Amino acid sequence: MSALPPLDASALPPPPRQRWSSAFLMLGLVLLVVASFVSLPWKMRDFFSAEAIRTTAEFLRGFTPPELAPAFLRKVMIATLETLSMSALGTLIAAVFGLVLALPASGRFGGVARSAVRSVLNVLRAIPELVWASILLIASGLGPFAGTLALAAHTTGVLGRLFADALENGSPAPEAALRNNGARPMVAFLYATLPQTLPQMVSYMLYRWENNIRAAAILGVVGAGGLGQLLKYHLSLFQMQSAATVIIAMLLLVAGVDAISFWLRRAMTR
Repeated sequence: MSALPPLDASALPPPPRQRWSSAFLMLGLVLLVVASFVSLPWKMRDFFSAEAIRTTAEFLRGFTPPELAPAFLRKVMIATLETLSMSALGTLIAAVFGLVLALPASGRFGGVARSAVRSVLNVLRAIPELVWASILLIASGLGPFAGTLALAAHTTGVLGRLFADALENGSPAPEAALRNNGARPMVAFLYATLPQTLPQMVSYMLYRWENNIRAAAILGVVGAGGLGQLLKYHLSLFQMQSAATVIIAMLLLVAGVDAISFWLRRAMTR
């Protein structure tokens, strides 16, 4: 077996140039983290004190054992299905409107439309779900309808931005080839650009569905129905055992949706 020839140092590519902007950015991030630790009132000694541990343990003992009465479990099951429906419907509505807004936001209709639609998407996702729910509760009243619209409004801003970025990062060559051969713009988009970006869009949608399950469980705190509203009711009455059952239902729902989403993403990549 012959030995490998020695490497010629002159044939190697030059090392990458160090950009001072990257170094200043990293230094700024480090200083920001240090300033955060210095400015925040950390009370770690009080957190791990004997009194804090005793009161926390006493508080957690109030949640045991969970309430398992059949009538109450039936109520929790209905609230769980309500939370699941809110998250699924809100995500589906957001996916439809997000795709519609992603077309101009990806620059397909000019720079002015791109900037205007991206500004709308920024506003939609900058407002948290709880704020959307508080606003919509005034218009539609208490219940899951306001929670569904709140999830849809916020998630439209998120998915619209992600879908637009996916369309911008897709290869324009297949669509250009179809249009050069006489295909109409919408037909070329549906047969060339959309198929190559659709798996990434579905992955984004499933990920947001996981997040909306958690958000839907919290929106009930402001009266938007579901498990959150049930949890707020029992906590306000200091019915800790009933609240423990609701919390367990939340955990099981989140774990189930995470497993389903993971399985669907794995199935798409095979």
